[in-house]
Amino acid sequence: MPAVDLLAGLREIVGDTHVVTDPDSVAPYAQDWTRRWHGKPLAVVRPATVAQVSAVVRACAAAGVPLVPQGGNTGLVGAGVPQDGEVVLSMARLDSVGPLDPLGRTLMAGAGATLAQAQRAARSAGLDVGLDFSARDTATVGGIAATNAGGERVMRHGVARFRIRGLEAVLADGSVVRRMSGVSKDNTGYDLVQLLIGSEGTLGVITAVQLDLIRPHKIVGTALVAVRSVDDALTVLHAVQHDFTGIEAAEFFHHDGLQLVLEHERLARPFDRPHPLYLLFDLADDDGRPDAFEELTELLAGLDCVRDVCLVATAADRRRLWELRELQTEAVSAEGIPVKLDVALPLNQLSLFERRLAEVVREVARHAVPILFGHIAEGNVHVNLLNAVEEDADGAVTEAVLDLVASLGGSISAEHGIGLANRRWLPLTRSSADMSAMRAIKQALDPEGILSPGRMLPEPSRPAHKDPSRPNHSEPSRPANSEPHRPAPAKTGRKTQNEAGHQVQKSASSRSRSSR
Repeated sequence: MPAVDLLAGLREIVGDTHVVTDPDSVAPYAQDWTRRWHGKPLAVVRPATVAQVSAVVRACAAAGVPLVPQGGNTGLVGAGVPQDGEVVLSMARLDSVGPLDPLGRTLMAGAGATLAQAQRAARSAGLDVGLDFSARDTATVGGIAATNAGGERVMRHGVARFRIRGLEAVLADGSVVRRMSGVSKDNTGYDLVQLLIGSEGTLGVITAVQLDLIRPHKIVGTALVAVRSVDDALTVLHAVQHDFTGIEAAEFFHHDGLQLVLEHERLARPFDRPHPLYLLFDLADDDGRPDAFEELTELLAGLDCVRDVCLVATAADRRRLWELRELQTEAVSAEGIPVKLDVALPLNQLSLFERRLAEVVREVARHAVPILFGHIAEGNVHVNLLNAVEEDADGAVTEAVLDLVASLGGSISAEHGIGLANRRWLPLTRSSADMSAMRAIKQALDPEGILSPGRMLPEPSRPAHKDPSRPNHSEPSRPANSEPHRPAPAKTGRKTQNEAGHQVQKSASSRSRSSR
């Protein structure tokens, strides 16, 4: 079918104004936030109902034109970016939120609803989604499901698949699968919900999600703990987890990353002097201890590996501490175009990974500057390498890092997925049997390869990660970026803020409680 006929048919389905072909209007859909992946789509189509999504998929399948679903376009591995000639299936208009079932603790949300919208709806009923990350105002529920997104609350509430009870999706032939009964126990057949979660648009187009809500926990306080090393940060985290059951989130970052945030975002220093590494965590009131804040203060002051602490309780002060972590990606990108990877290590290998990383990177990029931060409880490290773009033109830098990760028993993609960026290295941690099984699933559900072709699975005839080729259409103009993230905002000339916090002073009396 000629492209002009397909476009005419798509306009009949969704209306003239929702089939976008003007280059300026298409541009925001054609390139991702990292600026690495971009293409020239045939059109951007914006359906408003699942029936329209189904009709669009059938029309594209009949014309033999592939399509790629797209949510908030906050992904970082090229999974939602069009290759040349593809149709972008924007889910932005499927943005309904509700109904909410307070008894069953579920919330229906269209694929185009943002995480922030779902959070507000849940919190209005005294509940919460259990997922959070800095792209909350842009990332969509459908995209979160399709990528099995993680974020800051994973250690307590799990990744997206643990927070989703059901979903609705359109398959490659236009048929609609709906698993949204709301029951928490359902052993009838294959679990298509879990199969579609994390499939990155390659098996179906997710159109709606049924979120499994939680009852939120009251946060007692947020602590920023200065330590010398990752091992010391893990020691502190273990000590706190031993005495308290309510750790809600735990992050880490190094001084060089903090310095970039302070410089580019004009924030105040949390401590009088710099420290090598920082542990940031929230403590919830799970234990019902009225003096939890004071007890946490004493515990931290009594640990020899703690160099300094800023412990705060108010929402405003907590937000200021969290900015030091959440603004790291903007600060790194403001410094230059980085090579960015998202990996996970066993906790007992995390310190060794940090030590060896500098060595393996230096061998292929002499002037690279590593900036590391991430979710320490899961061993999830966001690797940012400044001054390494040219050396990574053929993937040499990425290969060096991911080879190291694989050798230590880690994951080459902790939460960002595979997409176009990482498919070349997927066999590093997946066996030939794994790859064959995944290809069989893809072939069964999408035999014509209409949905997001070229994503996730490498070409079967090519060797694992030694293949120097790049995707043919969506050209990677720059290295892939890091954590799930909102687009970098324009500078606002924010004035320096004084960090309000309780400075914990180490004393002889507090050291006596270090055995807790």
